[in-house]
Amino acid sequence: MNGKYHFSNSVLEQFGELLGKHYAPDEWNIYLFHFSDGDNSSEADSRDCCQILTEALLPQANQFGYCQVASAYGSGHFINVLREHLGKEEKVVTSRVNTKDDIYDSIK
Repeated sequence: MNGKYHFSNSVLEQFGELLGKHYAPDEWNIYLFHFSDGDNSSEADSRDCCQILTEALLPQANQFGYCQVASAYGSGHFINVLREHLGKEEKVVTSRVNTKDDIYDSIK
């Protein structure tokens, strides 16, 4: 992702690297899915992730799906940040999973 973003272990950074190396958007339908407990290092990190999505990933992708999984230790707020900053973006779909039984419906 041209070295502009510096997020170690970021799934979004990994998406960017995979797309850049293997999947040209003019040759592939690109659907990105991210499941997480919603914890990021900080609110600034969450906002930076929205910037990565907006500038680097969404222009290449057909859709970005984010599912926040409930955690016994408490879930983070990334889904709220996504909804606040990208809630009107057609390509972004968010959902919550509270139990194992919710997983299939969330993917669907």
